[in-house]
Amino acid sequence: MCLAIPAQVVELRPDDNALVDLAGVKKEISLALLEGVAVGDYVIVHVGYALNKLDPEEAAKTLRLFAEMGQLTPDGDGFTVH
Repeated sequence: MCLAIPAQVVELRPDDNALVDLAGVKKEISLALLEGVAVGDYVIVHVGYALNKLDPEEAAKTLRLFAEMGQLTPDGDGFTVH
């Protein structure tokens, strides 16, 4: 099973890339599959690609649930979902 994780865009970078933040962990991802993404937007990230934008309230709710379940842990390379 694959999971896509919501993350907030903190910086737009060249070549359709962006820096996202998830619980203090920053990771560079590709925005090649989306248009109109801005700093502050939440995106669903899967295998390094933003798949779609997500409402900020829904993103916060999802991240809260992952944290409550103990299923979201930052690691040195990005994020680990257990």
